[in-house]
This record gives sequence, structure tokens and C-alpha cells, in this order.
Amino acid sequence: MKWSIHQLSKYRQDGLSLDAVIQLDEVKERNTDIRAISPAHVKGLCTFGASQMTCQFTLSATLTLPCARTWEDVEFPIEVDTVEVFSWIDEDKRGDLDGDIHYIDGEVIDMKPILEELVLLEVPMQVFKENTEGQVHGGKNWSYATDEDVALSRKDDEPKVDPRLADLAKYFDQTDE
Repeated sequence: MKWSIHQLSKYRQDGLSLDAVIQLDEVKERNTDIRAISPAHVKGLCTFGASQMTCQFTLSATLTLPCARTWEDVEFPIEVDTVEVFSWIDEDKRGDLDGDIHYIDGEVIDMKPILEELVLLEVPMQVFKENTEGQVHGGKNWSYATDEDVALSRKDDEPKVDPRLADLAKYFDQTDE
């Protein structure tokens, strides 16, 4: 999804409608938790001003991420609605507070890096595969327990008296004679 600024001038009247499928495999290199990404569908409309392009679009894709419990693949659909502004004005006219504007240096607008950033922002910290609660039992030197399991084990575990101090407990049971 690259366009030259000169090429976009013909869309100044009616705008440029977007309906494209783009492969964003580079996000797997930037975030190793992403095991796979489906081709991303971008749909929207770009309008033009004197020296800027405003794109309002929806990006949808499906990420394959590892389950936090089982490390199995989990498909995680994403859908991002966004408005991105691209400007090609001179450097001396740019404002300091224009953090939401993508300034173009040169004659080509490339939306692929922006789309990659939008995908990376949607990656959750952890995902869980459905119906995995209780399926993980443990491994070498570790075990998995739910809150209910821990509560039951606390009920079953009565405080045990140290055998070295058992005679001391009998001392307090005696009455003064």
C-alpha cells in the first residue's frame, strides 16, 4: 500500500476508497509471541486536502498466539478502527504538537509500517485457549492448582505438632496439684 503524492492528486475530488488485503508477516519478527498472522483486510476511505491525506479505515486480521497455560496455538481476531493523517508539508511549517500526524519525507506514502504498528498494539499480554482450565496438571518440579484446589488443601492440612515439642503440649494440660 504505497502511493506517490503525485499519483494521489487524481483522487482529490472523490477520495480514495480502500479495500485491500495485505500480508504483514514482518510483525512476527518484531514480536516473537505472534506465531502467525492471517492476511489483513483494510477497508476505508482516504480524503485529501492541500497538503495532507486523512484515512479512516478498519483493519481486521487474525493472530495466532501461544496459550499462557498450555503453550498451544490460540487464534485471536483483531479489528481496529482508526483515523490516520499523513502530511507532506515543508519541515519548517510543521508544528511541535502534531503527534498524531505522520509526516512524509519524500514523495511516497507507505501505509505498511502504520498498519504493522496498529497490529502490534492489539497483541494482548496473554491469551487462554478455551476449556483449558484444569487440564494442566504439572510437570517436573512444578504443579498447577486453582484457587479452589488450594482452599481444599488448606482445609485438609491440619497443623501438625513437632514431635520434639509434643511433651511440652502435655505440660500445659496438667493441672496444678
